Amino acid sequence: VQLQASGGGLVQPGGSLKLSCETSGFTLDYYAIGWFRQAPGKEREGISCISGRDGSKYYADSVKGRFAVSRDSAKNTIYLQMNSLKPEDTAVYYCAADYGETRWTLPRAYDFWGQGTQVTVSS
Repeated sequence: VQLQASGGGLVQPGGSLKLSCETSGFTLDYYAIGWFRQAPGKEREGISCISGRDGSKYYADSVKGRFAVSRDSAKNTIYLQMNSLKPEDTAVYYCAADYGETRWTLPRAYDFWGQGTQVTVSS
């Protein structure tokens, strides 16, 4: 099982980035894929999730209306489109897979994790 997040970088406030989470070794239909972020000195925060079973999408209040999660099953890839980025969005972003699809905001609910990708929002 592998998850690989990519697409991070440096962007100005108000800009956009699209993160990708490439998966392999498991069937996306049976797993929720969550996006988390962790800023220095802060706890890992669940920001979005997409259900493998029914495609339901979830967002933290901090990103609702600005971020959008999507899935390309043919490519086994989950995307996180991030718009209207703010300096407080600066963090390392991770994707993770949860078979149980229970409490999507809790890191301990997830079975597998990818490595992070750094997002820096700064002028």
